[in-house]
Amino acid sequence: MTAKEIAEKVGGSLAVGVGDEEAQCVYVGDLLSDVMGHAAEDCVLVTIQNHLNTLAVCTLVGCRVVVLCHGRPVPPDMAEGAKREEVAIVVTALSQYEVALALASLPPAKK
Repeated sequence: MTAKEIAEKVGGSLAVGVGDEEAQCVYVGDLLSDVMGHAAEDCVLVTIQNHLNTLAVCTLVGCRVVVLCHGRPVPPDMAEGAKREEVAIVVTALSQYEVALALASLPPAKK
C-alpha cells in the first residue's frame, strides 16, 4: 500500500514524501526500543512520536512510512530528515487504534 493510499484510508494528509513510498505491513508502537525490536522492513509505523528519534528507528528497521496520530505536527527537523531518508510521513487526527483498524487489510509486522 502506498503512502498516498495510507493517507486516504486514515483520512489524513501526506505531510512528507511523494506518496509512492510503500508499506507491506503495519506496526503500532510509541516505545521506540520496542519498535526497533519488533517492526519489520517495509512496514508502516503508527505512532504519536513526532521527533528525529522516530526517523532514526525507521532508518534502522527499514520502515518506509510513518503515520502520526492525534494530529501531531511534523517538526521542521523531522520533515527534513524524512525527506533525506525517503520516509513518508502521514498526519491524521485518528488514534493509533483507529488507524490500525483503517489499515487492517495490511498484515501485522513480523520479524
